Amino acid sequence: MTATTAPSTSASPTPRQVWVRTRGLLLALLVLVAAGIALAATRSGDQHGRLDPRSADRYGSRAVAELLKDRGVSVRVVTTLRAATSAAGSDTTLLVAAPNLLTPSQQDALRTATAGTGGRTVLVAAGPPSAGVLAPGVHARSPVPVSARSPHCSLASARSAGTAETGGFRYTSTGVGAAACYPADGVPSLLILEQPASGDTVLLGSPDLLHNDRLDNEGNASLALQLLGSRPHLVWYLPSLSDPSAAGSGGDDDSGTDGDRAEDESSFIDLLPSGWIWGTLQLALAAVLAAIWRARRLGPVIAERLPVAIRASESTEGRARLQRKAKARDRAAASLRNATRTRLAPLVGVSPRDAHSPATLLPAVSVRRGADDTRLHELLFGPVPSDDAALVLLAEQLDTLEREVRTS
Repeated sequence: MTATTAPSTSASPTPRQVWVRTRGLLLALLVLVAAGIALAATRSGDQHGRLDPRSADRYGSRAVAELLKDRGVSVRVVTTLRAATSAAGSDTTLLVAAPNLLTPSQQDALRTATAGTGGRTVLVAAGPPSAGVLAPGVHARSPVPVSARSPHCSLASARSAGTAETGGFRYTSTGVGAAACYPADGVPSLLILEQPASGDTVLLGSPDLLHNDRLDNEGNASLALQLLGSRPHLVWYLPSLSDPSAAGSGGDDDSGTDGDRAEDESSFIDLLPSGWIWGTLQLALAAVLAAIWRARRLGPVIAERLPVAIRASESTEGRARLQRKAKARDRAAASLRNATRTRLAPLVGVSPRDAHSPATLLPAVSVRRGADDTRLHELLFGPVPSDDAALVLLAEQLDTLEREVRTS
Protein backbone atom coordinates (compact mmCIF):
# COMPACT_ATOMS: atom_id res chain seq x y z
CA MET A 1 0.00 0.00 0.00
CA THR A 2 1.24 3.49 -0.78
CA ALA A 3 0.83 6.34 1.65
CA THR A 4 -1.49 9.10 0.51
CA THR A 5 -1.03 12.71 1.49
CA ALA A 6 -3.91 14.73 2.78
CA PRO A 7 -5.40 16.96 0.05
CA SER A 8 -4.93 20.66 0.50
CA THR A 9 -8.05 22.69 1.14
CA SER A 10 -8.98 26.27 0.39
CA ALA A 11 -8.07 27.19 3.97
CA SER A 12 -4.52 25.88 3.54
CA PRO A 13 -2.04 28.78 3.04
CA THR A 14 -0.34 29.00 -0.31
CA PRO A 15 3.47 29.16 -0.53
CA ARG A 16 3.21 32.87 -1.31
CA GLN A 17 1.08 33.48 1.79
CA VAL A 18 3.54 31.53 3.93
CA TRP A 19 6.43 33.61 2.57
CA VAL A 20 4.60 36.91 3.16
CA ARG A 21 3.78 35.94 6.75
CA THR A 22 7.25 34.70 7.68
CA ARG A 23 9.58 36.97 5.73
CA GLY A 24 9.66 39.57 8.51
CA LEU A 25 10.64 36.97 11.12
CA LEU A 26 13.23 35.43 8.80
CA LEU A 27 14.73 38.85 8.08
CA ALA A 28 14.96 39.65 11.79
CA LEU A 29 16.58 36.26 12.45
CA LEU A 30 19.07 36.82 9.62
CA VAL A 31 20.00 40.26 11.00
CA LEU A 32 20.43 38.78 14.49
CA VAL A 33 22.70 35.99 13.22
CA ALA A 34 24.74 38.42 11.12
CA ALA A 35 25.15 40.76 14.09
CA GLY A 36 26.24 37.87 16.30
CA ILE A 37 28.80 36.69 13.75
CA ALA A 38 30.13 40.22 13.29
CA LEU A 39 30.38 40.78 17.04
CA ALA A 40 32.12 37.45 17.55
CA ALA A 41 34.53 38.19 14.71
CA THR A 42 35.43 41.63 16.04
CA ARG A 43 35.92 40.48 19.62
CA SER A 44 37.41 37.04 19.11
CA GLY A 45 40.83 38.42 18.30
CA ASP A 46 40.92 40.43 21.52
CA GLN A 47 39.66 37.74 23.87
CA HIS A 48 41.37 34.67 22.44
CA GLY A 49 44.41 33.56 24.43
CA ARG A 50 44.11 36.17 27.17
CA LEU A 51 47.32 36.09 29.26
CA ASP A 52 48.32 32.88 27.46
CA PRO A 53 52.09 32.58 26.79
CA ARG A 54 51.29 30.73 23.56
CA SER A 55 49.13 33.52 22.15
CA ALA A 56 50.40 36.34 19.94
CA ASP A 57 47.17 38.36 20.28
CA ARG A 58 47.26 41.79 21.89
CA TYR A 59 46.14 40.38 25.23
CA GLY A 60 48.35 37.29 24.98
CA SER A 61 51.76 36.90 26.67
CA ARG A 62 53.85 35.16 24.04
CA ALA A 63 56.34 38.04 23.88
CA VAL A 64 57.42 37.78 27.52
CA ALA A 65 57.55 33.97 27.23
CA GLU A 66 59.91 34.22 24.25
CA LEU A 67 62.15 36.70 26.07
CA LEU A 68 62.35 34.35 29.05
CA LYS A 69 63.28 31.43 26.78
CA ASP A 70 66.08 33.53 25.26
CA ARG A 71 67.41 33.98 28.80
CA GLY A 72 67.43 30.21 29.37
CA VAL A 73 64.18 29.97 31.36
CA SER A 74 61.95 27.07 30.36
CA VAL A 75 58.26 27.96 30.05
CA ARG A 76 55.60 25.30 30.55
CA VAL A 77 51.84 25.86 30.36
CA VAL A 78 49.48 23.82 32.58
CA THR A 79 45.69 24.00 32.90
CA THR A 80 44.98 21.68 35.84
CA LEU A 81 45.63 22.14 39.54
CA ARG A 82 47.25 18.72 39.80
CA ALA A 83 49.86 19.61 37.15
CA ALA A 84 50.52 23.00 38.75
CA THR A 85 51.03 21.64 42.27
CA SER A 86 53.21 18.75 41.13
CA ALA A 87 55.52 21.19 39.31
CA ALA A 88 56.14 23.40 42.35
CA GLY A 89 59.75 23.36 43.56
CA SER A 90 62.70 25.45 44.68
CA ASP A 91 63.89 25.98 41.09
CA THR A 92 60.45 26.87 39.74
CA THR A 93 58.37 30.01 39.43
CA LEU A 94 54.65 29.21 39.44
CA LEU A 95 52.53 31.92 37.81
CA VAL A 96 48.79 31.72 38.51
CA ALA A 97 47.09 33.70 35.74
CA ALA A 98 43.60 34.03 37.27
CA PRO A 99 43.62 33.08 40.96
CA ASN A 100 40.11 34.47 41.48
CA LEU A 101 38.72 31.69 39.26
CA LEU A 102 39.94 29.01 41.65
CA THR A 103 37.45 27.48 44.03
CA PRO A 104 38.16 27.62 47.79
CA SER A 105 39.26 23.97 47.78
CA GLN A 106 41.61 24.64 44.86
CA GLN A 107 43.10 27.66 46.63
CA ASP A 108 43.74 25.62 49.78
CA ALA A 109 45.37 22.83 47.78
CA LEU A 110 47.57 25.29 45.87
CA ARG A 111 48.68 27.05 49.03
CA THR A 112 49.52 23.76 50.75
CA ALA A 113 51.52 22.53 47.73
CA THR A 114 53.60 25.70 47.32
CA ALA A 115 54.31 26.38 51.01
CA GLY A 116 57.83 25.36 52.03
CA THR A 117 59.06 24.55 48.51
CA GLY A 118 61.51 27.45 48.32
CA GLY A 119 60.19 28.49 44.92
CA ARG A 120 58.33 31.62 43.81
CA THR A 121 54.60 31.98 43.33
CA VAL A 122 53.30 34.88 41.22
CA LEU A 123 49.63 35.75 41.67
CA VAL A 124 48.30 37.94 38.86
CA ALA A 125 45.35 40.20 39.76
CA ALA A 126 44.46 38.30 42.93
CA GLY A 127 41.37 39.94 44.43
CA PRO A 128 39.63 39.52 47.80
CA PRO A 129 38.35 36.00 46.96
CA SER A 130 41.88 34.59 46.68
CA ALA A 131 44.53 36.95 48.03
CA GLY A 132 44.02 36.14 51.72
CA VAL A 133 44.08 32.38 51.13
CA LEU A 134 47.02 32.14 48.73
CA ALA A 135 49.00 34.80 50.61
CA PRO A 136 48.04 34.70 54.31
CA GLY A 137 48.11 38.09 55.96
CA VAL A 138 47.50 39.97 52.71
CA HIS A 139 44.38 42.01 52.06
CA ALA A 140 43.31 43.11 48.57
CA ARG A 141 41.98 46.63 48.17
CA SER A 142 39.70 48.00 45.46
CA PRO A 143 41.32 48.20 42.01
CA VAL A 144 42.51 51.41 40.34
CA PRO A 145 43.18 52.21 36.66
CA VAL A 146 46.49 51.07 35.18
CA SER A 147 48.99 53.84 34.50
CA ALA A 148 52.72 54.48 34.50
CA ARG A 149 53.95 54.58 38.10
CA SER A 150 57.31 54.82 39.81
CA PRO A 151 58.43 51.99 42.14
CA HIS A 152 58.98 54.08 45.31
CA CYS A 153 60.60 51.10 47.04
CA SER A 154 64.05 49.66 47.70
CA LEU A 155 63.45 46.40 45.81
CA ALA A 156 66.36 45.91 43.39
CA SER A 157 64.25 44.50 40.54
CA ALA A 158 61.72 47.35 40.78
CA ARG A 159 64.39 50.05 40.95
CA SER A 160 66.15 48.50 37.97
CA ALA A 161 62.94 48.45 35.93
CA GLY A 162 61.96 51.98 36.90
CA THR A 163 58.60 53.32 35.84
CA ALA A 164 56.14 50.58 34.81
CA GLU A 165 52.47 50.35 33.95
CA THR A 166 50.88 49.04 37.11
CA GLY A 167 47.58 49.33 38.92
CA GLY A 168 44.58 47.09 39.36
CA PHE A 169 44.26 45.54 42.80
CA ARG A 170 46.30 46.99 45.63
CA TYR A 171 47.60 45.07 48.62
CA THR A 172 48.37 45.56 52.29
CA SER A 173 50.20 43.05 54.45
CA THR A 174 50.11 42.46 58.19
CA GLY A 175 53.30 40.39 58.19
CA VAL A 176 56.97 41.32 58.07
CA GLY A 177 59.41 40.95 55.22
CA ALA A 178 57.12 42.41 52.55
CA ALA A 179 58.42 44.64 49.76
CA ALA A 180 55.70 47.10 48.67
CA CYS A 181 56.21 48.85 45.32
CA TYR A 182 54.38 50.98 42.75
CA PRO A 183 51.88 52.57 45.12
CA ALA A 184 48.57 53.89 43.81
CA ASP A 185 46.90 56.39 46.13
CA GLY A 186 49.38 55.32 48.78
CA VAL A 187 48.65 51.58 48.55
CA PRO A 188 51.11 49.31 46.64
CA SER A 189 49.99 47.47 43.52
CA LEU A 190 53.03 45.15 43.64
CA LEU A 191 53.73 43.22 46.83
CA ILE A 192 56.50 40.65 47.35
CA LEU A 193 56.47 38.47 50.46
CA GLU A 194 60.10 37.36 50.86
CA GLN A 195 60.49 34.18 52.90
CA PRO A 196 63.88 32.59 52.08
CA ALA A 197 63.09 29.31 53.84
CA SER A 198 59.74 28.62 52.23
CA GLY A 199 59.93 30.70 49.04
CA ASP A 200 58.43 34.04 48.15
CA THR A 201 55.04 35.14 46.88
CA VAL A 202 54.54 37.97 44.36
CA LEU A 203 51.18 39.72 44.07
CA LEU A 204 50.82 41.76 40.88
CA GLY A 205 47.68 43.88 40.87
CA SER A 206 47.16 43.92 37.08
CA PRO A 207 48.23 41.66 34.21
CA ASP A 208 48.60 44.55 31.74
CA LEU A 209 52.40 44.73 31.76
CA LEU A 210 52.52 41.05 30.70
CA HIS A 211 50.38 41.62 27.60
CA ASN A 212 52.02 41.62 24.18
CA ASP A 213 50.85 45.13 23.27
CA ARG A 214 52.20 46.70 26.47
CA LEU A 215 55.41 44.80 27.10
CA ASP A 216 57.57 47.40 25.34
CA ASN A 217 56.05 50.33 27.23
CA GLU A 218 58.05 52.02 30.01
CA GLY A 219 59.92 49.43 32.11
CA ASN A 220 57.27 46.69 31.71
CA ALA A 221 59.59 44.19 30.02
CA SER A 222 62.37 44.62 32.59
CA LEU A 223 60.00 44.24 35.53
CA ALA A 224 58.26 41.19 33.98
CA LEU A 225 61.55 39.42 33.23
CA GLN A 226 62.87 39.99 36.74
CA LEU A 227 59.67 38.85 38.43
CA LEU A 228 59.30 35.71 36.28
CA GLY A 229 62.93 34.85 35.54
CA SER A 230 64.37 34.44 39.04
CA ARG A 231 64.24 30.61 38.68
CA PRO A 232 65.32 28.40 35.76
CA HIS A 233 61.80 27.03 35.26
CA LEU A 234 58.50 28.89 34.83
CA VAL A 235 55.20 27.04 35.12
CA TRP A 236 52.34 29.14 33.70
CA TYR A 237 49.08 27.99 35.29
CA LEU A 238 45.91 28.91 33.36
CA PRO A 239 42.91 27.76 35.44
CA SER A 240 40.38 25.88 33.33
CA LEU A 241 36.71 25.04 33.78
CA SER A 242 37.45 21.52 32.54
CA ASP A 243 39.78 20.88 35.49
CA PRO A 244 38.29 17.98 37.56
CA SER A 245 39.45 19.68 40.74
CA ALA A 246 37.04 22.58 40.06
CA ALA A 247 34.16 20.17 40.78
CA GLY A 248 35.63 19.31 44.19
CA SER A 249 37.50 16.11 43.28
CA GLY A 250 40.74 17.68 44.51
CA GLY A 251 44.04 18.21 42.78
CA ASP A 252 46.35 15.93 44.77
CA ASP A 253 45.21 12.51 43.58
CA ASP A 254 47.94 9.97 42.93
CA SER A 255 46.34 8.92 39.68
CA GLY A 256 43.97 10.38 37.16
CA THR A 257 41.37 7.67 37.68
CA ASP A 258 39.23 9.64 40.12
CA GLY A 259 39.36 12.71 37.91
CA ASP A 260 38.33 10.72 34.84
CA ARG A 261 35.52 9.13 36.81
CA ALA A 262 34.32 12.56 37.95
CA GLU A 263 34.27 13.77 34.35
CA ASP A 264 32.35 10.68 33.22
CA GLU A 265 29.76 11.12 35.98
CA SER A 266 29.21 14.81 35.22
CA SER A 267 26.00 15.61 33.41
CA PHE A 268 25.80 17.82 30.35
CA ILE A 269 24.46 20.71 32.45
CA ASP A 270 27.42 20.40 34.85
CA LEU A 271 29.85 20.79 31.96
CA LEU A 272 28.27 24.03 30.75
CA PRO A 273 29.82 27.25 32.04
CA SER A 274 27.55 29.18 34.38
CA GLY A 275 27.37 32.08 31.93
CA TRP A 276 25.61 29.94 29.33
CA ILE A 277 23.01 28.77 31.84
CA TRP A 278 22.25 32.31 32.99
CA GLY A 279 22.12 33.47 29.37
CA THR A 280 19.57 30.78 28.53
CA LEU A 281 17.42 31.76 31.52
CA GLN A 282 17.55 35.40 30.45
CA LEU A 283 16.48 34.50 26.90
CA ALA A 284 13.58 32.43 28.26
CA LEU A 285 12.49 35.34 30.46
CA ALA A 286 12.73 37.71 27.49
CA ALA A 287 10.55 35.38 25.41
CA VAL A 288 7.89 35.25 28.15
CA LEU A 289 7.91 39.04 28.51
CA ALA A 290 7.64 39.45 24.72
CA ALA A 291 4.64 37.09 24.64
CA ILE A 292 2.95 39.03 27.46
CA TRP A 293 3.67 42.32 25.69
CA ARG A 294 2.17 41.09 22.43
CA ALA A 295 -0.88 39.69 24.19
CA ARG A 296 -1.52 42.98 26.00
CA ARG A 297 -0.94 44.95 22.81
CA LEU A 298 -3.48 42.95 20.82
CA GLY A 299 -5.96 42.91 23.69
CA PRO A 300 -8.82 40.49 24.29
CA VAL A 301 -11.22 39.39 21.58
CA ILE A 302 -14.37 41.52 21.74
CA ALA A 303 -17.65 41.54 19.85
CA GLU A 304 -18.11 44.82 18.04
CA ARG A 305 -21.60 46.00 17.28
CA LEU A 306 -22.08 47.04 13.68
CA PRO A 307 -23.05 50.65 13.13
CA VAL A 308 -25.81 49.65 10.71
CA ALA A 309 -28.12 46.67 10.34
CA ILE A 310 -27.23 44.31 7.52
CA ARG A 311 -29.82 41.95 6.09
CA ALA A 312 -29.11 38.26 6.34
CA SER A 313 -29.41 37.84 2.58
CA GLU A 314 -26.68 40.43 1.99
CA SER A 315 -24.38 38.70 4.50
CA THR A 316 -25.04 35.36 2.82
CA GLU A 317 -24.35 36.78 -0.63
CA GLY A 318 -21.20 38.50 0.53
CA ARG A 319 -19.89 35.34 2.16
CA ALA A 320 -20.77 33.34 -0.94
CA ARG A 321 -18.83 35.76 -3.15
CA LEU A 322 -15.79 35.48 -0.90
CA GLN A 323 -15.95 31.69 -0.98
CA ARG A 324 -16.40 31.71 -4.75
CA LYS A 325 -13.41 34.03 -5.17
CA ALA A 326 -11.31 31.74 -2.96
CA LYS A 327 -12.73 28.64 -4.71
CA ALA A 328 -13.77 27.36 -1.29
CA ARG A 329 -16.17 24.71 -2.55
CA ASP A 330 -15.32 22.51 0.42
CA ARG A 331 -16.46 25.12 2.95
CA ALA A 332 -19.53 26.05 0.91
CA ALA A 333 -20.62 22.42 0.55
CA ALA A 334 -20.02 21.78 4.27
CA SER A 335 -22.16 24.82 5.18
CA LEU A 336 -25.01 23.72 2.91
CA ARG A 337 -25.03 20.14 4.22
CA ASN A 338 -24.74 21.24 7.85
CA ALA A 339 -27.70 23.63 7.52
CA THR A 340 -29.83 20.99 5.75
CA ARG A 341 -29.10 18.33 8.40
CA THR A 342 -29.94 20.82 11.16
CA ARG A 343 -33.34 21.59 9.59
CA LEU A 344 -34.13 17.96 8.72
CA ALA A 345 -33.48 16.60 12.23
CA PRO A 346 -36.61 17.97 13.95
CA LEU A 347 -38.74 17.04 10.92
CA VAL A 348 -37.84 13.35 11.23
CA GLY A 349 -37.80 13.17 15.04
CA VAL A 350 -34.03 13.30 15.60
CA SER A 351 -32.55 15.33 18.44
CA PRO A 352 -30.31 18.31 17.49
CA ARG A 353 -27.18 16.64 18.97
CA ASP A 354 -27.69 13.60 16.66
CA ALA A 355 -28.46 15.73 13.59
CA HIS A 356 -24.94 15.22 12.21
CA SER A 357 -24.65 11.51 13.00
CA PRO A 358 -25.12 9.38 9.84
CA ALA A 359 -26.12 6.33 11.89
CA THR A 360 -29.06 8.22 13.45
CA LEU A 361 -30.14 10.74 10.81
CA LEU A 362 -30.04 8.64 7.62
CA PRO A 363 -32.44 5.86 8.74
CA ALA A 364 -34.99 8.45 9.95
CA VAL A 365 -34.86 10.43 6.69
CA SER A 366 -35.03 7.22 4.64
CA VAL A 367 -38.25 6.16 6.40
CA ARG A 368 -39.93 9.51 5.70
CA ARG A 369 -38.74 9.76 2.12
CA GLY A 370 -38.35 6.13 1.11
CA ALA A 371 -34.99 6.72 -0.55
CA ASP A 372 -31.85 4.59 -0.64
CA ASP A 373 -29.49 5.11 2.34
CA THR A 374 -26.48 5.12 0.02
CA ARG A 375 -27.87 7.99 -2.03
CA LEU A 376 -28.84 9.92 1.09
CA HIS A 377 -25.37 9.42 2.61
CA GLU A 378 -23.70 10.78 -0.52
CA LEU A 379 -26.05 13.76 -0.54
CA LEU A 380 -25.84 14.69 3.16
CA PHE A 381 -22.30 13.45 4.02
CA GLY A 382 -20.67 13.07 0.63
CA PRO A 383 -17.40 14.33 -0.89
CA VAL A 384 -16.50 17.88 -1.93
CA PRO A 385 -17.99 18.94 -5.32
CA SER A 386 -15.43 18.91 -8.09
CA ASP A 387 -16.49 22.23 -9.68
CA ASP A 388 -18.95 25.10 -9.35
CA ALA A 389 -21.61 23.31 -11.41
CA ALA A 390 -21.51 20.33 -9.07
CA LEU A 391 -21.83 22.68 -6.10
CA VAL A 392 -24.94 24.31 -7.60
CA LEU A 393 -26.41 20.86 -8.30
CA LEU A 394 -25.74 19.84 -4.70
CA ALA A 395 -27.61 22.92 -3.41
CA GLU A 396 -30.61 22.11 -5.62
CA GLN A 397 -30.68 18.47 -4.50
CA LEU A 398 -30.52 19.48 -0.83
CA ASP A 399 -33.43 21.89 -1.32
CA THR A 400 -35.44 19.16 -3.07
CA LEU A 401 -34.73 16.67 -0.28
CA GLU A 402 -35.81 19.11 2.43
CA ARG A 403 -38.99 20.01 0.52
CA GLU A 404 -39.94 16.37 0.04
CA VAL A 405 -39.41 15.59 3.71
CA ARG A 406 -41.55 18.56 4.77
CA THR A 407 -44.42 17.54 2.48
CA SER A 408 -44.28 13.82 3.14
